[in-house]
Amino acid sequence: MGFGLDSNILCYALDPAFQENLVCRRILLAASAEKKLGVNPTVVHETYHTLVFHQKWSPSEARQRILTLLQHPYLEFYSQTRRISVIGLDLARRLNLGGRDSLILANYVANEVPVLYSHDDILTRLQKVSWKTFIIRIEDPLRQPSKSE
Repeated sequence: MGFGLDSNILCYALDPAFQENLVCRRILLAASAEKKLGVNPTVVHETYHTLVFHQKWSPSEARQRILTLLQHPYLEFYSQTRRISVIGLDLARRLNLGGRDSLILANYVANEVPVLYSHDDILTRLQKVSWKTFIIRIEDPLRQPSKSE
């Protein structure tokens, strides 16, 4: 079973300055062959942006920490494609989502990732999103114990 990560969960996991750090770091540490984690370009770049421009990390430190994370043996990197952009546009229209949220969600839906971990109220309120025959659950690991664990 796989779990897609939203950028807020990844930022919390990487930066000990966040009070959510311990809970989110455990998500990274619990990754295994049976419990892979996923990221995509939008999540990676939003994480970089937050760490550098909001948390005031040096660009070099943020780059290095993210590059190290991308080498994690149980982390899947899902590329963006034209098809994912089209799905994202449809999800944005259908669910009244912003562009980045819909693109992140579309990427995980297209790659059939069953659960998205997010701390974003707009996404977590959705709880489940369907695309054709696939359903992705959206869970906030900071607000409730995960049903998936």
